[in-house]
Amino acid sequence: MAHEYDLVILGGGTGGYVAAIRASQLGLKTAIVEKEKIGGTCLHKGCIPSKAMLRSAEVFRQSKNAQQFGIDVSDVKINFSAIQNRKQTIVDQLHSGVKSLMKKGKIDVYYGTGRILGPSIFSPMPGTISVEMEGLENEMLLPKNVIIATGSRPRNINGIDVDGETIMFSDHALQLETLPKSIIIVGGGVIGIEWASMLADFGVEVTVVEYGNRILPTEDLEISSEIEKLLKNRGINIVTNAQITSDSIKIENGITVSATVNNEVQTLETEKMLISIGRVGNIEGIGLENTEIETDSSFIKVNDAYQTKEKHIYAIGDVIGGMQLAHVASHEGIAAVEHIVNGKISHLNSQNIARCIYSYPEIASIGLTEQQATELGHGIKVGKFPFKGIGKALVYGNSEGFVKIIANKDTDDIIGVHMIGPDVTNMISEAALAMLLDATPWEIGETIHPHPSLSEIIGEAALAVDGRAIHI
Repeated sequence: MAHEYDLVILGGGTGGYVAAIRASQLGLKTAIVEKEKIGGTCLHKGCIPSKAMLRSAEVFRQSKNAQQFGIDVSDVKINFSAIQNRKQTIVDQLHSGVKSLMKKGKIDVYYGTGRILGPSIFSPMPGTISVEMEGLENEMLLPKNVIIATGSRPRNINGIDVDGETIMFSDHALQLETLPKSIIIVGGGVIGIEWASMLADFGVEVTVVEYGNRILPTEDLEISSEIEKLLKNRGINIVTNAQITSDSIKIENGITVSATVNNEVQTLETEKMLISIGRVGNIEGIGLENTEIETDSSFIKVNDAYQTKEKHIYAIGDVIGGMQLAHVASHEGIAAVEHIVNGKISHLNSQNIARCIYSYPEIASIGLTEQQATELGHGIKVGKFPFKGIGKALVYGNSEGFVKIIANKDTDDIIGVHMIGPDVTNMISEAALAMLLDATPWEIGETIHPHPSLSEIIGEAALAVDGRAIHI
């Protein structure tokens, strides 16, 4: 049976369902085709479940350290099944909420695999969607426009067999029934460091093996150095300039693997291994071969309006590469829909998008690193202020880290803000607003931040850009 729509979206993740809601608001008859569960990777296999588990790890760590606050707590234990149950309760509640939003917006959701068909009796252009549903006849959707929002999946290392039990991706780790005694995390990027921090808090012996010369290589060098120092202080073993030799892996009562570290071979032993070396776009099996759509590696190529080479077919989110963040996908989805409706081009400026890492301590950043600014030829001035100088941080018992603000020496505009310390994933939004408005350090410094608050550090760092910081 054929159904006509103004817009069909392949993928009901954060980018896809937000695009559908905006399309509904603008009067488009809209449908989503979702292979698994509405809400996608972020809700079911990524952002939300991992942050729920990180919160449990934080509470456990704080409970063990309660004595410093004058609270005697004895016999603190981990109930890992209860942690998993709490995580799933949160996911289920949000999943129910997203399904309610679909009903509210009168958005049709087809659960199955959507494939783009080429020119046919239904349309002279590619874009008809065939929905394959298990045990049912295919549904044919006839949209005027299509948005591909099929997301991404973990990237593997050639020659390594990920069985989901001993060698895992983060998807599998979220479903662990018991905590391992030890784990090797291959990859020192955002996901790897979040898992390293969480599992260390839970008492797991953690080794991070990173191919590059530092963990979190896309962060400012000072941030990367600070988090490495703090993670090592917590007992996490970090090995850089290391390459896993896939054919050396032996699985017998755990894992034995060889790694080449600075041209020397080291043998590592562990109970489990987590592969976390990035993600690849889900472009297979969706009918791209029936179109003129171009790809680069595993990602779909788009223009500033998120159009593919087939102008009525758009693509957003992880499947186009870029920053691969849930909040980016959402805004790309909105931008694509608004271009469909009114031709408005609202391409996101990556320099104005905040990036967060929910480790302990937290990390948040926006704009250029000091190294990037220098390489681009900017004359810069830098202000930096430590959390040790902030009263509220001492009250919280969490005074490690700093805030660093980078400004263009010629224009005085803020071009980068980098934070490591307590609650910085919430505080980064002030920096994001500042950069959106082309604010200067003077304007942030003149903003009166309440005392005592953690946010005072942003004002102090802004004042420090011009040598005017008060409490240092």
